[in-house]
Amino acid sequence: MERPRLTLRDVAASPEVDALITGANRALGVLGYTEHGQRHASTVGASAQNLLLRLGYPERTAELAAIAGYLHDIGNVVNRLDHGHSSGLITYDVLRRLGMPIDEVVEVMTAVGHHEDDSRPVSEVSAAVIIADKADVHRSRVRNLDPRTFDIHDRVNYAVTSNALDVDPAQRIIRLDLTVDTTLVSIMDFFEIFLDRMVLSRVAAEFLQCTLCLAINGVVLESRHQDRIDEYLIPQFE
Repeated sequence: MERPRLTLRDVAASPEVDALITGANRALGVLGYTEHGQRHASTVGASAQNLLLRLGYPERTAELAAIAGYLHDIGNVVNRLDHGHSSGLITYDVLRRLGMPIDEVVEVMTAVGHHEDDSRPVSEVSAAVIIADKADVHRSRVRNLDPRTFDIHDRVNYAVTSNALDVDPAQRIIRLDLTVDTTLVSIMDFFEIFLDRMVLSRVAAEFLQCTLCLAINGVVLESRHQDRIDEYLIPQFE
């Protein structure tokens, strides 16, 4: 009898995975980074899965993207430096112990190892994880409770009061909508932190044969195919 395939629910229920993510998040908190715990892991996993499902990829491919998204930052328990590499290696060991077949382990491990800002998408799963990871910018990730001591990462994340990652499968458009409180941060501050991440997200979208559409406060800021997103355009910042 064929063994049931490992799911995101199985991975998230693993005490080993929970301890590793908790430890990684704790270490990054000491270093002053925003939240990288179970909330971020769950958000990235769900977004990566939904992205591929909306684009018509097989359910199992989307499930592997969910697992990769959930595990992508697990290597921060070792060190922030090159955490994509350590995350991939830890992912291999964890998933093999949980009984995932080697071909699927390789798919997930590769996606996890290629999610950092200096990397590039190498598969549909890795592209989905990159986009989902970079899209998770929101004030709920800020741990510092004293705005007087915010660094630029805190300010930018705290200024984002809502975000939404949407897909138009017919037009092959992936749209990231951010609502930014511009009384707390300037748009230039935002791009100082997120420009490289958005460029990588655009490359990932193109790997999926899509156009990335970034909108801040309803204004589309960049698209290589403007004629395909005319319906999204609205007046400039209020």
